[in-house]
This record gives sequence, structure tokens and C-alpha cells, in this order.
Amino acid sequence: MTVLWWVSVVSLVVWVGLAWGHGGFWRTDQRLPAVDGEPAVWPAVVVLVPARDEAEVLPSSLPSVLGQEYPGRARVVLVDDHSTDGTGALARELAARTGGLELTVTTPPPLPEGWTGKLWALRHGVGQAGDGEWLLLTDADIAHRPGSLRALVAAGEGAGLDLVSQMARLRVASRWERLIVPAFVYFFAQLYPFRRANRPGSRTAAAAGGCSLVRRAALERAGGVAAIRGAVIDDVSLARAVKRTGGRTWLGLADRVDSVRPYPGLGPLWRMVSRSAYAQLRYSPLLLAGTVAGLALVYLVPPVAAVAGAAAGSWRTAGAGLAAWAVMAGTYAPMLRYYRQRVTAAPLLPFTALLYLLMTVDSAVQHWRGRGAAWKGRTYPRPQPHAQPQPHSPAPAHTEQPAEPSAE
Repeated sequence: MTVLWWVSVVSLVVWVGLAWGHGGFWRTDQRLPAVDGEPAVWPAVVVLVPARDEAEVLPSSLPSVLGQEYPGRARVVLVDDHSTDGTGALARELAARTGGLELTVTTPPPLPEGWTGKLWALRHGVGQAGDGEWLLLTDADIAHRPGSLRALVAAGEGAGLDLVSQMARLRVASRWERLIVPAFVYFFAQLYPFRRANRPGSRTAAAAGGCSLVRRAALERAGGVAAIRGAVIDDVSLARAVKRTGGRTWLGLADRVDSVRPYPGLGPLWRMVSRSAYAQLRYSPLLLAGTVAGLALVYLVPPVAAVAGAAAGSWRTAGAGLAAWAVMAGTYAPMLRYYRQRVTAAPLLPFTALLYLLMTVDSAVQHWRGRGAAWKGRTYPRPQPHAQPQPHSPAPAHTEQPAEPSAE
């Protein structure tokens, strides 16, 4: 019990450090920057929607994009990435029925070696963007509430930003979604604290690929989409490329942007996470082992110490475990409130973290079996070094948010 006490004390110290000294990762106050007024001249915007077999969700998302009211010139380019379910035809039908912004549906050439499907689709879309000064990269399963586009552009122009990204509010309808989705965003914020990522000069850079407004000139300065062509975790790679070339980036939680993609059971959520979790660890067995150990120490030791200590009558062990568990739950509560979930569910975070640990291990196993980074009939090999993401903490490996994989 002495060893468990020491380990629980270490876990408690780590949690206190995370809560007070890790960029306020647990706070949910990073929303669109407040700016004075609106642009005198609204810049031209092109909305790029990569889509592969998205007929199921398109009726719930595309009309909201086409219906955006924008004071300047704006149009939508949907890149139908060789869908087999009539995605392109459905998009045209929805545009004819909805009206609003002009829609262009286009199909890219066959996917070349070294590219992920989504990024190849986006590259093709950028080529169709004409003179758009801003490009809104938004997934086919993302719905935009009224005023979303206008608010994004106003924030980008008013705050002098080059990349404005919002993490869409993901669906939490099913029991598994309520258990896993808020934790997904919480873990992402722990890996990439929003406040730190938004600080000019900080080495931390991150974005949410489901909704990223990027200045055309900044994207070109960063080398265009080709600079990250092999990235499985493309949102973070894009933010790094823009920031590395002197651009200013911003990431926060969304109030007007929602994912409509359903994940009704554990299986779809598991595949969503495990398909690219190992990529976050740079396909390194050593980093995988460190991540597993870190997860166990930070998330699993507190409840084990609390229960085992109480059962054995070691109240100092139980106390240390309970204290660490309480800090953990306290930092998770704001994310649950953001997702309109009961904060009484916060103590369940260790169980969710255990699931993420198993998903990360499964991601490595699938990679070793040659089935890693697979999505919608495509399996991607290990990306080139320039596109590989860098982990920042022992938290669960980040993958694209659930709204991301529309064109992979």
C-alpha cells in the first residue's frame, strides 16, 4: 500500500500542475474573438466542402451553409471525392431546393500517391476558388447556424488573424456519445491548450478541421495544401504550417457550428478514434508505451488508490486518490457544462480515459497489421516526416474531431 500511496501522491501533484499550469486547458471561454465593428469592405469568401459518400448527412448540413447571409461575395464549392452514393447529385438538388449561396460541385482527379483523400479534395477545391480572399474549410457533416460565416470573417479581419478555427459542437444524443464526445474535446484541449495555441509566438499550434477559415495569402505562404498533403491529422498540421510561416492562428469552441454526424454506438466512435491515434504518436512504440503509462498514472491511479486505500483501511492512500480524482473531475466539469451534460458525470472520466487508452493501443495494433489510418475504403501509409504531428503531453492521442473524416 505504501507504493500505491506514493504513486497516488505523484498523480495528485501532476493534476494540480495540470490544473494550474497547463494553459488553462480545462476552461471553455475561448470563443470567437470580440472585435470592434465590422469590416468596411467585406472580403470575398469561398466555402470549400470536401465530401466522400456523405449523402446521409448532407441534407442536415449543406442547406445551412448555402443559407448563410454574407454582406460580401461568397460561394460554395463542394468537392465530390468520387462518391458512390450520389453525394454530388444530392448536393445539386439541395442547392436548387434551398437557394442562397451559389454552389459549384466538382470532382478531383484520382487520388495520387502521398496524399490523403481530404487534402487532395481540398487542393482541388482551392484551385476552383478563384479570387476568394478567405477560404472556409468545412466538413460535409458540419451545420452552420445563421450568422456563422459573417462572424468568422469579422473575427478574422478585426483581430488580424490568418486562421480562425472553431471546434464544432459534436452530437451527444446517444449514451456512448454522451460518455465519449465531451471527453474527446477535453483531451484535445489538454494536448493543445487553446489559450496557449492562440498566443502569438507560442510553439503550440492547433486547429479543428471541421471549421477553419484561412486567409488565402497565408495558405499560399505556408506552401498551400501540398505542404501537408500526407497528414492524417490535417487540422493541426495546417495550423502549424500557417504559424510556422508567420501567420496568426486562433482556435476556440463553437456556438454556431454543429456536427450532425451520428455515432450511435461504441463501434463507430472506437473506429473514429483508433484509425489515426497512432499517427499522433509518430508511429513510435516508445511514445505509445509512454502514453499508456501516462494515462494510467494520471487517470487510472486516482480511482484505484481511492477504492483500494479505503478497502485496506489506508486512509492516506484513499485521501490522495480521492483528492486527485476530485481535481480531475473539477477540470472536466466545464466541458460537460458546455455540452449541456450533467456535471455529476465528471467522476466517470477515468472509465472514459481507459477506453481511449484501449483505442490508442488498438490503433497501433491495426497499424502493425497494415490496416491503420483507414477510412471509407482507403488505407493510408505512414506520412512523410514533414506532415507528422508532434505530441505535447501524455494525454490520450488526438485524432481528428469526429466531424473531420468526410473526405478521407
